[in-house]
Amino acid sequence: MSDWRPSSGPAVAARRAERLAAVRDFFARRHVLAVDVPALSRAAISDPNIDSFAVRASIAGGDWLYLNTSPEYPMKRLLAAGYPDIYAIARVFRDGEVGRRHEPEFTLIEWYRRGFDLAAIAAETCDLIATVVDDASLAERAVSLRYRDALETLSGLDPLTAPVGELADFAAADADLRKALGDDRDAWLDLLVATRLAPTFATDRLTVLTHYPASQAALARLTPGDPDTALRFEVFLGETELANGYVELTNAGEQRRRFESERAGRLASGRSTGPIDEALLGALEHGLPDCAGVALGFERLHMLYEGVDDIADVITFSFGDDNDRD
Repeated sequence: MSDWRPSSGPAVAARRAERLAAVRDFFARRHVLAVDVPALSRAAISDPNIDSFAVRASIAGGDWLYLNTSPEYPMKRLLAAGYPDIYAIARVFRDGEVGRRHEPEFTLIEWYRRGFDLAAIAAETCDLIATVVDDASLAERAVSLRYRDALETLSGLDPLTAPVGELADFAAADADLRKALGDDRDAWLDLLVATRLAPTFATDRLTVLTHYPASQAALARLTPGDPDTALRFEVFLGETELANGYVELTNAGEQRRRFESERAGRLASGRSTGPIDEALLGALEHGLPDCAGVALGFERLHMLYEGVDDIADVITFSFGDDNDRD
């Protein structure tokens, strides 16, 4: 008999509602407008690390529609149409993500601030995290590290130029992993950040990792004077990633080139791909204002607030059973 019971009880749901109210109050006090965005799109994500759910729809003539992995693209269309600073609390969907920190359906808090630079948007992200978990000291004690410097200090290797074999050696990779990742530098760097660098981050303060490799920031502007890196950052508490943000790319031609490069990479690796979001590119062509944006996983923050290490403990219905959870 199927277990029909919810993953968590009404007390957790009540605290979730309180924390979401804190998010709304945070943005209201900063005069950031709440917006709603659709969950369905005619375009799929091209990011090599994320897969979309696809549904065949009679209303689309039998073509595929895609559940949004983020509210980013429609939110940028709103900005191009003249909206002020905006935020959304959106349900999003990502295929292949089930575990103690992942669900295929979850809640993203995403927002965009016109005229913010990397330092300003990262600081605001730390402020929001501190507000949601009700610990102001987290923002006060946050530290910032540059991606390249942090990995080089840890490994003695320049992550952007070191031979891939040396990155694999530092990862202590076995033959199977070397075969699986091959010469994909970004895959090796993701592994090193997750397994070697992030575990060194303090568990009692936020760590802001900035200026990611340009190859890992398809939606971000390049760093002025340093085209090998981009104006992208992530925020961690200990080894847990909480938020991912950019100073946004506004050039439509460059964005198309990056999308097409990502799609080609997916096809070369045998992965599915869908249409590029022409509506987003049209919005960029019309004119996206200078802005910075952030996506923050709400359930991970709620986990911190509750002091639990399984996302099932902070949602009403978990998708997977215990055997699915890593």
